[in-house]
Amino acid sequence: MELQLPEVPLLRVFSFLDAFSLLQACQVNKYWNSVADDERLWRNLCLKKWSFSSQCLGRPTWKQFYLNQTKYERRMARARPEDFVYKERTGSLGILGPIAYLSGSEHPISGQEKSLLCTVSSNRMLHVWHVQEGTIIWSSPVQQSVIKLLATLPQMHLAFTVDVGATVKVWNCQDEDALTTLTMPRACFSLEAFLMKDGPFLLIGNSEGDIYTFTVPELRSVSRVNAFNYSVDLLHCSPDKKWIFASGTHQHILPKVFFSEGLLTPSEGSAPLSVGLPFAMCCRACWFPRRVNRITLMFRRGSFKKTGFTTFDLTAEKTGSKTVIQAHQIASFLLPVRMQSPIWMGVSDENMIVFESGLHLFLFTINGLLLQQFDDHQMTICNLWVDYLHVLTTSMDNYMHLYMWEEEGRYPYLKSCCHLEHRRDDRTLSCYFSKAICDNTSIVCVVSRSRENSTLIKVIGGSGDQGRR
Repeated sequence: MELQLPEVPLLRVFSFLDAFSLLQACQVNKYWNSVADDERLWRNLCLKKWSFSSQCLGRPTWKQFYLNQTKYERRMARARPEDFVYKERTGSLGILGPIAYLSGSEHPISGQEKSLLCTVSSNRMLHVWHVQEGTIIWSSPVQQSVIKLLATLPQMHLAFTVDVGATVKVWNCQDEDALTTLTMPRACFSLEAFLMKDGPFLLIGNSEGDIYTFTVPELRSVSRVNAFNYSVDLLHCSPDKKWIFASGTHQHILPKVFFSEGLLTPSEGSAPLSVGLPFAMCCRACWFPRRVNRITLMFRRGSFKKTGFTTFDLTAEKTGSKTVIQAHQIASFLLPVRMQSPIWMGVSDENMIVFESGLHLFLFTINGLLLQQFDDHQMTICNLWVDYLHVLTTSMDNYMHLYMWEEEGRYPYLKSCCHLEHRRDDRTLSCYFSKAICDNTSIVCVVSRSRENSTLIKVIGGSGDQGRR
């Protein structure tokens, strides 16, 4: 007589298996198949491997998501230029500025997901693009002032803009008029939108060092905190929404990390909890996707503008009714003087920092050990995009390069996949910097060539039978 291990202990045993072993267990018999298909097992595998907000996934099952996502990553890792479908839009769009995805499908399931992209143009308009079709599906009326800041909340299909006149607007990108309009008393320099369990919020940093918190979409004021004596140029919310990083690029500003609860539920007569980070002239900052309490800063130092990187772990410890925030510096290093100072940076969960310097892309550990150098561009890299899976670089020679992180930080850490030319029949150098951005169903390049003519270029990875040009 065949004995079956009860479901609970069998689930415990299966929780130690990887995806391949779980799939093998499914083939033993119907009982094992049923247990190995348990959503909890596949959810844990997904959360271990990827960083995302689970409530934003329109997935049938965690198992199906895992299998589809793995298939996509393997296909992208083997991609060649001929495996992509190129779609372009030309016309008098002005110089295209900030870009951000409006769609919430960060991870493909069926391969038929629709990517929607928001772009801002110097023609004082906000556009929404259907990336796969290469068409504009919505445009705002011409605004009174040039839009300089853009943020999106894909989970709610909302976009937020701030113009040079300090007018903040909330758009549903369907109606002609904005849902809400608010004029700020001072010029705005930073914008961040995020979704909490208590609802969506918008952060705005201004020229006087103030950080405003508003509810969305009505823009009702929640709090106002004076963080610095100079402008707040950087606002970044941690992946778990627990921390808010704020800084300016002024030499006398030391960055701060706020406990987000203090900004969202302020206590009368007391300042929100925060901790200072002792590195002035901070020009970039990146939270680690899954190590949600870890942040790396890029800073300048000295009259020769040496560039350095420093990494902190944040902790919040509660003793009785008092909570204390501490920042523990775990690594720091300066780049060699001979190296051209980078402008862009990104991080990997495996304690690696990627940045451009001139024609080259570099990969360092957070302790300053050089791991890799890539020489795929013949002209200066002008933009860098980094997420948990991809690294994209664009340069002035009309090329974009696709890299992918190796799983679990294995050597060679960052893999060079393919070199994509923006326009194969156009050898004219870009007049302005090109930008690249991606989700898991599309790669988008924006190239502005002159004040009269701009090109939005969509480079879309095939989802099944890959397209051929």
